Amino acid sequence: MPPKKQKIDQFFESKEKKSEQKEQQQNNASKIIEEEYKPVPEGIVPFDDFYNGLFSWQKSLKSQEANLKHIYEFIKKEYQTKTCYPPFEKIFNAFQLTPINKIKVVIVGQDPYINQNEAMGLCFSVPRSQTKIPPSLKNVYKLLQTDVKGFTTPNHGDLTKWAQQGVFLLNTVLTVEAGKSNSHKDCGWIKFTDQVIEVINRECSGLVFLLWGLPAQKKAKGVDRQKHHILETVHPSPLSAKNGFFESNHFSKCNQYLIQNGKQPIDWTLD
Repeated sequence: MPPKKQKIDQFFESKEKKSEQKEQQQNNASKIIEEEYKPVPEGIVPFDDFYNGLFSWQKSLKSQEANLKHIYEFIKKEYQTKTCYPPFEKIFNAFQLTPINKIKVVIVGQDPYINQNEAMGLCFSVPRSQTKIPPSLKNVYKLLQTDVKGFTTPNHGDLTKWAQQGVFLLNTVLTVEAGKSNSHKDCGWIKFTDQVIEVINRECSGLVFLLWGLPAQKKAKGVDRQKHHILETVHPSPLSAKNGFFESNHFSKCNQYLIQNGKQPIDWTLD
């Protein structure tokens, strides 16, 4: 075969091979998406199903399996005998909506909301069906109105849209007994979420951490500030927001950093 024709044939063979590889990668990506977003069974489930609720985070958090078994035994009894929040199937909602390889921003909350139809497994967020927006979230919206062009305050407090864009909305403790703040803080959740922060710090890079209030800042004290961008201010609670939260401009600063580092900014608007 003449050298020129051989080169042409090799070119088209290479192109065809690359096309096949690309198609295989797309199929694999589709499969991963299907696995990540499979429906979560409602109500109390066996431990294996509970653990599988971590989706893409399971491998990174393998060291926490024994601790999660201990947590599971505690909260299973609590949910069986008392009213607890969030709904059992929403405990790992943040992990399900925001795969570890998709994180851009981390917001650290504290305890889940303690009232009915409020906690949904995402810090600061409440379901769309909840017409009453919590005071801290109201103040978050107040900052967004002055900080983000085009933001208008929605008639709901559901932050799922943020989570789906890579905003990891992590509470320090993931469950609570109705009406009793911090009632589940000693069951192992703090150890678990400490490890979550450690894993994010180690496995990700160029993230923005929005740390509102001293507890959130202490929680993330080990985050590498050379590797990630840390924004700190007071908590948006009505008790402290007036001490600097409304002037922090955290949302625009967050997007500015993402853009400077070649990442898609977050669309903070809520429909």
